[in-house]
Amino acid sequence: MMDKIFFILEVLDKYPSIWKIEDVISQNLAYRLLAKANFWRITQLIYFANLSISSLTSHNMKKTILLITSLSITFNAALGVKPGGKKEWLDYEDAKKDDPDFSIQGEYGSAKKGGAKWGVQVVALGNGKFDAFILEGGLPGAGWDRTKSRTKTSGTAAALKSGDGKLTAVIEDGKITVSNDGKKAAVLPRIERESPTLGQKAPKGAIILFDGSNTDEWHNAKMYKDRLMAETKSKRKFRDYQCHIEVMTTYEPFDRGQGRSNSGVYHQGRFETQVLDSFGLEGRMNEFGGIYSIAAPKLNMCFPPLRWQTYDVDFAAAKFEGDKKVKNAFITVRHNGVIIHDNQELGHTTTAAPIRKYDDTPGFLYFQGHGNRVMYRNVWVLEK
Repeated sequence: MMDKIFFILEVLDKYPSIWKIEDVISQNLAYRLLAKANFWRITQLIYFANLSISSLTSHNMKKTILLITSLSITFNAALGVKPGGKKEWLDYEDAKKDDPDFSIQGEYGSAKKGGAKWGVQVVALGNGKFDAFILEGGLPGAGWDRTKSRTKTSGTAAALKSGDGKLTAVIEDGKITVSNDGKKAAVLPRIERESPTLGQKAPKGAIILFDGSNTDEWHNAKMYKDRLMAETKSKRKFRDYQCHIEVMTTYEPFDRGQGRSNSGVYHQGRFETQVLDSFGLEGRMNEFGGIYSIAAPKLNMCFPPLRWQTYDVDFAAAKFEGDKKVKNAFITVRHNGVIIHDNQELGHTTTAAPIRKYDDTPGFLYFQGHGNRVMYRNVWVLEK
């Protein structure tokens, strides 16, 4: 998203003739961008990249940047987020203590396939507001799939309603009551699911990259408690392998979309499996489990934030004969125990890959930072 925004800004700066009705276009651009991104993060990135407004060549560009900045501050203030102090929690108990919405957000239904006719995923939006997605057949991985209905309801815990008003829901005492046309359809308990591979031990011969004790296997790595923070790459490089990774997204109820606990696991430094707090969302290729710019996951298996989630990956590197590629790389990905990519062909490196060249050289594991404090643990690789 960021590269597209700055591309637009650069084009407008380079070709000022585009600006025919400058104020109208300037405002329209800012509002359109505002609708698609977290603009406090944009202003932060502008600052940290040392992008000086005074260095821009056109007067109109300066006006646009200033307008975006002021709008970002205004809109975030309206959301209850202090500029420079975005609300973000890294610990489950702290979030539970500080924000009552955290204990309402989550999954309602059954962890067993066929255990409930419905499943509901409730997403906190801050200040007592929620989106609740009512899923026919159960929760993802426990009955629901893309062939079944998924209906969005919005409101407060006491009054959630679909766009047409037919489906309503009320959350109270750890349960959600769903009604259809005024008739009670389901009463579902709030549950906590856990990946079946959570805590999986490294097999014999595996390389343990992170066990919570140190960052010796990583470049410029930082820890929070016993967790490895995003924005680091492995010192070792790999070609064909199986790996296990546990990851936790932070709780950021006031953020939206790509601004919500964004990271990514880059295999060989070339191919990203996205990490994002996309709990409850559609499951697009830029959300948790997506292979960025290549394929969306078969299911959105994202758990709520501040829960440990698992990636179990089988990666087969591309094959070359001399300088000629004769076979693309392939990847199979299990997210929280469910196959979301089955032997997916990787025809090109993904967006923002630190290694852009597609060749047969081994590459590192890279945990992208993206300005968020996503956390990792229990990382191991078994080379093939």
